[in-house]
Amino acid sequence: MFLRLARLPRKFKILIMLIGDVFLLPLALWSAVALRLGTFNPPVGGFWWLFLIVPFITVPIFVRVGLYRAVIRYLDEKIIYTVFYGVTASVLALTAVVVMGQASGLPRSSIIIYWINSVCYIALSRYLARGLMRSLERKHDRKQKVAIYGAGHAGLQTALALWSGREYKPIAFFDDNPELHGTSVASIRVYNPEDALEIMTAQDCFQLLLAIPSASRVRRRQIVEQFEGKDIKLKMIPGMGELVNGTVRVEDIREVGIEDLLGREAVPPFHELISSCIQDKVVMVTGAGGSIGSELCRQILLNSPKKLILFERSEYSLYKIEQELTRVHCVSEIFSILGDVLDQSYLENIMSNFAVETVYHAAAYKHVPLVEANIVSGVENNVFGTLSAAKAAQKTGVKTFVLISTDKAVRPTNVMGATKRLAELILQNLSRESVGTRLCMVRFGNVLGSSGSVVPLFKDQIKNGGPVTVTHPEVTRYFMTIPEASQLVLQAGAMGTGGEVFVLDMGESVKIIDLARKMIELSGFEVHNPETGTGDIAIEFVGLRPGEKLYEELLIGENVEWTTHPRIMRAQEACLEADFLEKSLEHLKVCCLKNDPIGAKEYLKKIVTEYN
Repeated sequence: MFLRLARLPRKFKILIMLIGDVFLLPLALWSAVALRLGTFNPPVGGFWWLFLIVPFITVPIFVRVGLYRAVIRYLDEKIIYTVFYGVTASVLALTAVVVMGQASGLPRSSIIIYWINSVCYIALSRYLARGLMRSLERKHDRKQKVAIYGAGHAGLQTALALWSGREYKPIAFFDDNPELHGTSVASIRVYNPEDALEIMTAQDCFQLLLAIPSASRVRRRQIVEQFEGKDIKLKMIPGMGELVNGTVRVEDIREVGIEDLLGREAVPPFHELISSCIQDKVVMVTGAGGSIGSELCRQILLNSPKKLILFERSEYSLYKIEQELTRVHCVSEIFSILGDVLDQSYLENIMSNFAVETVYHAAAYKHVPLVEANIVSGVENNVFGTLSAAKAAQKTGVKTFVLISTDKAVRPTNVMGATKRLAELILQNLSRESVGTRLCMVRFGNVLGSSGSVVPLFKDQIKNGGPVTVTHPEVTRYFMTIPEASQLVLQAGAMGTGGEVFVLDMGESVKIIDLARKMIELSGFEVHNPETGTGDIAIEFVGLRPGEKLYEELLIGENVEWTTHPRIMRAQEACLEADFLEKSLEHLKVCCLKNDPIGAKEYLKKIVTEYN
């Protein structure tokens, strides 16, 4: 019967509550008189008509204050205030009726008792109904059990949101604050995190939501490591402030990613550095649709440029980033330009027409095996594309030109790294005679989630059931999140006088095999053990690919100094003679025109002497 009531349409449930109040209100008045006179059979003959009037006075007031708009299943403490206001207004109206109607025999003090009784009866009826509804849900629901780490504001809001859904049921809170242990938040018990595994196992709960948006990356890493390999699936909850201001969306509740474990705490950006090249200026980003280029655009728009020029060769990538940026940002003017960085005259025309003041050159081919298999295309795009863009910037009076480089340019062992090192050498040479344009380079390692990173590859392999392919058991790489790398690029680009190579501090290098293990475990699987035959997803070693190194480096020499920013270093590295570089580039150009990859590779070795 109660289950049928719970499944009734909302309008019928409201009607049932209203009928209940019609009976409860006279009962509250009768019990008030009985308490006042101290008898179970109080004489009410002189004011019997009040029992009929009370519901007609009070129910419209309840409707007015919104008492019947509340959803019983999700009642909170606010219902007490609503009931209090409604009953108080009802008592005032009833007092006026009693005075004017001259209800004989009614003790005046019983009105005060009626006031208290009505608040208790009406509020208690709601809470009893809520308890019954939730009891029926618990008895018949098939929701998945989840626990929540963090009993603060984000955790509370998460629990309330889960209660309202049909998929998950929060069964426990875990919190670092010892004062909360043993208490209840939203009727959910708060436990010591040290007992989390035991409690979750006992309750057959295998999902944990991390509602700790203000926790440091180090603390998040410690929490995640506590549950590694324990068959507990972790998900990260964004902060409520981020949800409200639109920084993230509800669907951004996500599985804990490897980016939550790698790297260090990001240093807050130095806004004076970022704004110096961006605020109220016309900024252009080449390769704007790429992983680095698109994040640069997002960060640039946060710093109020006058105009932002998106330059991209891929129509789809340009459309995608344009749609995203115009949807979120409507203050700065955004212009989307389809084109190729090899077309210098076209670049000059754009930079001149828009009066571009700052250029971030992110257009490049950066996937090592692909560039190794397409040498001519890699040389043209990475070398001559950079030369074309830099010369166009100089000719049109661009104030700042920043090249996005890579750690693979340091003692390169592949064509991609060699082309990026040659691009650095070109900018160093151009900066010697550059008068109005400041040219500089920013070098950093892998960014998590970029098109050339192993992280998306590993995610796809895990999604498909494995195996996860690692090139070598000893291979290591530096990693940084895309937003942090982009912020540091914008800050480094504002430093120096020209010709410098800025190197980002990438923290400690990470073993790729450890990265693979963590990603498998964070996905809720176990690494396959070939000896015992246990586990879900295997890790296979496929050997180093052509041109790939075991270890990446960030510096060519020892001549390096720290800047005013704790994450940015300045390296002074050897340059090439202008005549030698110019003649070598001419020969390299001829090889590209002839589509001669062997010849192009040989000239790369001659120009970039450390290329091995």
